[in-house]
Amino acid sequence: MLFDGHSAISVVSIGELQAGVELAGTAEIRNARRLRLEMVEQAFVPIVVDEKVAIEYGRLLALARKARRVQKATDLLIAATAGVTGRTLWTRDEAQSSLAEQASISVRLV
Repeated sequence: MLFDGHSAISVVSIGELQAGVELAGTAEIRNARRLRLEMVEQAFVPIVVDEKVAIEYGRLLALARKARRVQKATDLLIAATAGVTGRTLWTRDEAQSSLAEQASISVRLV
């Protein structure tokens, strides 16, 4: 790992990056995505989805449904992981950021 253990990534994010490798349209794109995935795996501590994350996921799912919001399960699991571990969620997704803020999860929209 390149960092000191404070920087982490949900295993769900790793799965999303792997899907990007699998779905690449060309060998060049596939290789670039594979390299990015390998760099991420070396740089960040992976955080598994455990019972605490699953419970937080359920809370976030209920919050989204009460607000009649459609949220991807993967986004909810990633936000739940950040919330349970007390980390800041870094995201490019405005909807994910908004829900995290509503759930009092630290978030940074990049």
